Amino acid sequence: MHKKKNANWIHKILHFLEFIIAIITLVVLVGMLGIEIYRMFTVDGYFATIHTYLHNILTLVVGLEFVRMLLDMTPANTLEVLIVAIARQVIISHDNPWSNVASVLCIAGLFAIRRFLIPKGEMTIELSEVKEDVAEDPTETHVEQAEGVSSR
Repeated sequence: MHKKKNANWIHKILHFLEFIIAIITLVVLVGMLGIEIYRMFTVDGYFATIHTYLHNILTLVVGLEFVRMLLDMTPANTLEVLIVAIARQVIISHDNPWSNVASVLCIAGLFAIRRFLIPKGEMTIELSEVKEDVAEDPTETHVEQAEGVSSR
């Protein structure tokens, strides 16, 4: 009992620290967006190459998705962050056609994971809550997952 109380206390501290990190990251991203907008209007030739613009803006988008994931750590948000990050890499990097194929396959794999491996009911449940449910009664979760797969 005492061990579970300590674990809950540590869990609350970790959530608070994640929230603080998300707020700091959000402030930095808003600042970087302001700098980017300023550069658009003041730097000559800023739009000469679209690569710089896409790199900076898509980096901000990935950062915003990361903040959203920190604030609401659900399987859906985690998969969306990964999909956006990989898609950004495909758009920005044109180094090797095989790396683009691998990136597209990774995105397809993430969509397949979302569709077939994560039950719809657990898509919006925070990941830490899903782990606690499994630890309490693993047979119940497996039965629910089997029912979720058979109902699709």
